[in-house]
Amino acid sequence: QVQVVESGGTSVQAGDSLRLSCVVSGGTFGDYGMGWFRQAAGNEREFVASISWSGSNTRYADSVNGRFTISRDNAKNTVYLLMNSLKPEDTAVYYCAATSNSGAPSRPDSYNYWGQGTQVTVSG
Repeated sequence: QVQVVESGGTSVQAGDSLRLSCVVSGGTFGDYGMGWFRQAAGNEREFVASISWSGSNTRYADSVNGRFTISRDNAKNTVYLLMNSLKPEDTAVYYCAATSNSGAPSRPDSYNYWGQGTQVTVSG
């Protein structure tokens, strides 16, 4: 049973930085492509960033490109999302997901396993 658990969400001020973490257990982490998605109240879930199994390929939504960085540590079964220059429009529940596609897909339906989400609130 693969489990995906996010952490690190909190309330911050506009312009602050925040790092989210996501730990995967129950599977072979190095086999998975990983992605971050977010869902703001009243909106559909949207792609944020993804990373291939090796970390060599990454992909970003236009809205976060240049501000957010996705990375992974396969020795720790963990993927990170570093968010800089946060804006109020970044407020959302952030979800981590794993895919047996070892690439870095951006479509939610490409992902097999999902976490429960972590809330990020940006004020100001």
